[in-house]
Amino acid sequence: MKKIGPIITCLILGIVLFLLCFDYSKNDFPNELYNVYLDGEYLGVINSKEELEKYINAQADHLINVKEVTKTYCEGDRSLEDIFKDEDIKQIISSAKDVKYYENEGKKCADVIIEDGETIENVYTPQGLNIEKVLTYSGNVNTIEEVYSKIVDLKSFTIKGYQFTMHDEDKTSYIYVTDKQIFEDAVNQLIATYVGSDDYKAYIEGNQLEIDTVGSLIENVYIQEDITVKEEQIPIDQKIYTDADELAQFLLYGENPVTKTYTVKENEMIEDIAFVNEISNQEFLISNPKYKDENSMIAVGTPVLIKQTDPQLKVVIEKFIVEDKVNEYKTVYQYDDTEYVGYTEVIQEGEDGLERVSQRQKIVNGNIEFVDPVSKETLKNSVDRIVLKGDKYVPNVGDLSNWAWPSESGWTITDNYEWRIHPITGERKFHQAIDIAGTGYNSAIYAANNGTVITKEYHYSYGNYIVINHNNGYYTLYAHMNKFYDGVDVGTTVARGQQIGYVGSTGYSTGPHIHFEVWKGCQHCDISPWSIY
Repeated sequence: MKKIGPIITCLILGIVLFLLCFDYSKNDFPNELYNVYLDGEYLGVINSKEELEKYINAQADHLINVKEVTKTYCEGDRSLEDIFKDEDIKQIISSAKDVKYYENEGKKCADVIIEDGETIENVYTPQGLNIEKVLTYSGNVNTIEEVYSKIVDLKSFTIKGYQFTMHDEDKTSYIYVTDKQIFEDAVNQLIATYVGSDDYKAYIEGNQLEIDTVGSLIENVYIQEDITVKEEQIPIDQKIYTDADELAQFLLYGENPVTKTYTVKENEMIEDIAFVNEISNQEFLISNPKYKDENSMIAVGTPVLIKQTDPQLKVVIEKFIVEDKVNEYKTVYQYDDTEYVGYTEVIQEGEDGLERVSQRQKIVNGNIEFVDPVSKETLKNSVDRIVLKGDKYVPNVGDLSNWAWPSESGWTITDNYEWRIHPITGERKFHQAIDIAGTGYNSAIYAANNGTVITKEYHYSYGNYIVINHNNGYYTLYAHMNKFYDGVDVGTTVARGQQIGYVGSTGYSTGPHIHFEVWKGCQHCDISPWSIY
């Protein structure tokens, strides 16, 4: 019995020690909690991921495309103080960013500046927010309000939508929409602007009229940029489009287009209005669709819209075109060294010919960028006008009364003497020449008049080019040559209609053509090339 006492005593002491050492603050099982991180930064631990998401949707601002709006109130039948007592106005003022008081014609007024936007239904967690489930014996958690406050300080919340990414060479841009159909509808509006609504519909439905003798056929229409789309959580501080019409305007004009109203003056045609307002004829017609073409008449005093385009996408149209083009007769001079300079006799009158020309054209945002000649059929031969002139030497002075066309027949003007968006640099710049295309690579380039070659060289923009001094106050420039004609050098005297080079696409060029400039009075004093014809 004496041995049992110590054993019982030890047993009791062991039980007491066990009870004293046991930590009642720990559960038998770990807690399921959630660590919250934003872009890798730890924000805290919460009990429920769902509760945080619900709290964000309930507390966050449900406005997108927020902008400042000014509401003006002035006293009239009631004082400004009484106006501000209206419940709806009190609510506006309570959320205002600023209120500015002033007097207008002796009356007290206030400009109330508020933030306004489009209301959306659900707001979600920001991009980069990571909520990880953890098992822990710790019972220390943050409140939903604490974590929400930290998120607000660091990053914008998001909504569900779609991100469209546009890749074009080295440029990448993004557009956000709430629905994919918004983007598709806006792009179709942009395409219809450049193709024409009726022509685009006929192309889509396969109802284009076949070419009988002359006419055009759209072979392909597409957007040049590589476009990808993905569903995304979009930060609400981004511009998010909810309307196709608004997006279509952005795709055509950019973010802040130069816009004004212009009043038509006496004797002004569309090309005159476009010129003085630094836009192209096409830009004028886009912003004023009631006028069908650049020859449309506009009454004096008519207000018209001047709006510079800044296309965000490149609409490419590939067309097959058959046209009957006048092949203007050439004036050929024959020289009689027995007659003095100044003697002139018309031996044969000239007569224009007619050619049926087939081309494929690549048109980007309304500008012809490439012309591929397909065929040329002579319907009527032209007859040269032959003029006999007295000359005991080859004159280097150009005849002001008769200028030769610098290209072969079948030509098309792809860019005129007007304001345009440069197809290579994308800059808005005045085009101080006419671009003559459609005659094909290595077709002939002719001197517009007698004169002396003063420049024959390569330039990064002009490519291979020649300048002729006609020694009568005029100079002409011929650019983008593929190569120069043999024997034509600086100092060479050339005759009107003499070949000086071959059509090419060197320098800043999108296809084979002649960049033809005319200067008057001094070098680089450009005038419209049409003025000499």
